[in-house]
Amino acid sequence: MIDKTESAPDVTPVEPEFKAGQHCELTIHDLAFGGEGVGRLGEYIVFVPFVIPGERVQVELTEVKKRFARGRCIKVLEKSGDRVEPRCKYFGECGGCQYQHIAYTTQVRLKGKQVGDLFERVGGFDRHCVEPIIPCPAPYGYRNRIMIRTQWNKQKQGLEFGFIRTDNKWVVDVDSCAIAEPALNAEILKARSNPPPKGGLKVVLRMNPEGWVVPRDSFFQNNFHLLPRLVDGVREALRRFGSKYLIDAYCGVGFFGLEMAAQLDGVIGVELDRPAINAARQNAAARNVSNAEFIHGEAELLLPKLLERFPVELTTLLMDPPRAGLLAGSIEAILNSGVSHVVYVSCHPATLARDLKLLCASGQFRLDRVTPYDMFPQTQHVECVAEIVRNTKGPVEKTGLGSPI
Repeated sequence: MIDKTESAPDVTPVEPEFKAGQHCELTIHDLAFGGEGVGRLGEYIVFVPFVIPGERVQVELTEVKKRFARGRCIKVLEKSGDRVEPRCKYFGECGGCQYQHIAYTTQVRLKGKQVGDLFERVGGFDRHCVEPIIPCPAPYGYRNRIMIRTQWNKQKQGLEFGFIRTDNKWVVDVDSCAIAEPALNAEILKARSNPPPKGGLKVVLRMNPEGWVVPRDSFFQNNFHLLPRLVDGVREALRRFGSKYLIDAYCGVGFFGLEMAAQLDGVIGVELDRPAINAARQNAAARNVSNAEFIHGEAELLLPKLLERFPVELTTLLMDPPRAGLLAGSIEAILNSGVSHVVYVSCHPATLARDLKLLCASGQFRLDRVTPYDMFPQTQHVECVAEIVRNTKGPVEKTGLGSPI
């Protein structure tokens, strides 16, 4: 599996014999993390969107580099049995989805393979640490939050109201979204009937989760349908370890910490988003949760002190950081803390594998398991819950990221 978001393919650079605009035929043999099919012209690699492994396709090269090229599929010459009719009329033009042309069971299988490949190649782990992927019960109509963009189209002298196109930064005009909750599609029509005064603005449409205070710009998981299984996975990880305490880093509105509070003696959540922390306190009060504390601040700076608050052998550190992953300060704090159990929730398996490699490199931790959850059907994205457990007990040898760990 080739991840186009990481380093270039491991082949000897040669002057390409191909040019942009050239037509060629190739067989797709893999699907890269990011959604593009992978084919070869000899040893030369070509990335093509909206194809399926096993298909023979006619391609027009659109970009040619020394080590790889990109192309667009002109015609499917030999069609995969897994190819289906996309449900959305904007698919292929709108950049929100990459997999609507693939049967859902096959999407799930391909994503599971991608996660295993990333953990093997980026993290250096045995791919068997990756558990079977958990599918979503609602492959369409699941997104509870969407961001509509507006852009003035000079040619038609009108406002485009929709999502970024697949092939550029322009906006494709839409009146519905196949992966959005039905209630949000109704909101799209309402917003279109009362558009903003100019282009360049963003309109956030959101369904608030029942019983939770969530500020407009604060994070909450975007799929209510699979969320209970994700919560069960985290809860089971804490039960398996025997956790008594939880530090919930990047806690948002306190969702995971409050969902776990009943089985714990103490919870501390930390979050930089002040409105989210205020909401977390309100959510705790609404649930009469008295064993949870929520602190405003940067997790990277506060983790060393927070990790001293509870007995490390009974404490789980739960992290759900942004897509970019952990900063060096957080990794160093974890390595120096003595905490025994880390549960890492991530929507970007490549950065997850990278961070876990750093945490496990010194032998202090071992990767116990990784469970993928298809929280984003029809798209390239996949959520993962990973567990690492400390191998050693007793005093922790301090490390610095400037020296080998």
